[in-house]
Amino acid sequence: MTELNKLTTEELSDGIKKDEFTISEYITSIYDRIDKVEGTVNSYISIRDKEEILNQNKLIEKDDNQPLKGIIVAVKDNINVKNMKTSCGSKMLDNYVSPFNSTVIKRLLQKGLIIIGKTNMDEFGMGSTTETSFDGVTRNPWDTSRVPGGSSGGSATSLISDTSTLALGSDTGGSIRCPAAFCSVVGLKPSYGLVSRYGLVSYANSLEQIGPMGKNVHDVATLLQIISGKDELDSTTASISNQDYVSNLNREIN
Repeated sequence: MTELNKLTTEELSDGIKKDEFTISEYITSIYDRIDKVEGTVNSYISIRDKEEILNQNKLIEKDDNQPLKGIIVAVKDNINVKNMKTSCGSKMLDNYVSPFNSTVIKRLLQKGLIIIGKTNMDEFGMGSTTETSFDGVTRNPWDTSRVPGGSSGGSATSLISDTSTLALGSDTGGSIRCPAAFCSVVGLKPSYGLVSRYGLVSYANSLEQIGPMGKNVHDVATLLQIISGKDELDSTTASISNQDYVSNLNREIN
């Protein structure tokens, strides 16, 4: 049987639509993979309970209007998710549980995607190797003696070790792009103002952006399509109408 945890969003959506497997089987495959590799790689600071996620999936499984329903997303631990710890990799915030969702998380949940956990990062985003976290070092799955880059290293390693399908990071001066390059995944720092920063514990307000990470360009375009757009809660977001980034992938570069 296909290893469901390795599939892209396009493959998962197509397989679920054709009844080749269920969302629950896919979720279970992700957790089985976490059990196998997380102790070595250390991608996550916190992971939601499997039964909680399976119960959440029951609420969205019958919604045929959501092609990405049930897809698992890992979220960098400086992006607020309601009722989950947001520690920014620091002992100072180790007991802080967010009372609200950031705008990007609201948009993911509206599309039926599932947040599986919060990923490891250099403390407060200050680093480029994901070695300075209070929650320990994250290791590069290709070679665990090497670093995965940072500060969004946990998000990148969750993708390449197949413990998530999509991921969110944040980038000030390379914190998405560096780990994407080190781990051979795809990461994008969006143009400033394209994605709301409401709910992000930012390193530098005038530079930082939340951005998408995935196993291929199509996945990153899919995720950007969901999280981008004007937000009344962030005055720095640009008044740009939603773009179809997925369709535009096949257009000429001109």
